[in-house]
Amino acid sequence: MFKKSTALFGLILFVIDSHRLFAQTFPLDPKITAESRTHQPAATEESIRFLEAVLARQFDEQMIFHRLEDIAEVDKIKYTGPPARVNKNPTGQGAGNPVIAYAYTFIPKKRNAETKLPLLVLIHGGVHGNFNTTFIHTLRELIAQGYAIVAPDYRGSSGYGKEYWQLIDYGGLEVEDVFASKQWMLENHDEIDPERVGILGWSHGGMITLMNLFNHPKDYKVGYAGVPVSDLVARMGYKSDAYRELFSAPYHIGKTAEDDVNEYRRRSPAWNAEKLETPLLIHTNTNDEDVNVLEVEHLIQALKAAGKKFDYKIYKDAPGGHEFNRIDTKLAKESRAEIYRFLAKYLNPPNPIK
Repeated sequence: MFKKSTALFGLILFVIDSHRLFAQTFPLDPKITAESRTHQPAATEESIRFLEAVLARQFDEQMIFHRLEDIAEVDKIKYTGPPARVNKNPTGQGAGNPVIAYAYTFIPKKRNAETKLPLLVLIHGGVHGNFNTTFIHTLRELIAQGYAIVAPDYRGSSGYGKEYWQLIDYGGLEVEDVFASKQWMLENHDEIDPERVGILGWSHGGMITLMNLFNHPKDYKVGYAGVPVSDLVARMGYKSDAYRELFSAPYHIGKTAEDDVNEYRRRSPAWNAEKLETPLLIHTNTNDEDVNVLEVEHLIQALKAAGKKFDYKIYKDAPGGHEFNRIDTKLAKESRAEIYRFLAKYLNPPNPIK
């Protein structure tokens, strides 16, 4: 216990010292003109934001290792996804190289060496989110059932610096980064059964879940999409200008939905519903303050119109809104149990919940 506490305390000191170091490295020059001074703080603030994100991720990462080491072999890997969609220097050295992505891996410590493990691909959400300690309870519940897990920090995730952040390709190549993490697990872990692979995520992670099922229908046995972003065209209509600018930025899609509606449809599950071939459970909530229920209702209607078989549940004003079944209420735990029973039907974990 002493060693664990010492390591965490040391990391806290590292975060504090790093902030001090940054302030010393990028001081405001008292000799600069008033005009140039107005630009220097903006650049410095941006650098500080990215540094803070890196430090926050590093601290969170240590907490993930610390809080799961009793039940899982936890690792952090680097692997490759497709090349960047937008290349700032397409003729430069290394242009066209695959993007190096990151993922956390979890292998249950208690397992039968003679029995293959089912695999779950667990996807974080957020336009520029990352995998963090908000998943701890879900991870513990899944690992206890006997699942191996891979949790990718696909391109655009925060905590890896500005360059990686600007590789974002929402509903595009990030989907293939997630698929590549699944492939890496099968290539590097003989104890995993390639015929028992599922995928799940919430919000943006739910959208990536759906697009993986649509793009790679033979590679997954089952999927779960919680409060999934489902229709980017509709979403651009009810979100703020600041949110829309994340998508129309030149390093991202580069156009608004008004400029290129078909590109936004291409990245939207509701406009690709005819591709579903995999068992799927969808949850949504009528009081969701992030993903309006109208998006998920459009997805459900599109799947029904395409004649697809799937399971879904629309919760009525469930406490917690967008987070309703990721918090620690009785309802949330019951909802997660419903998810786990659905996954277990197709993945047969060694210790399924009752």
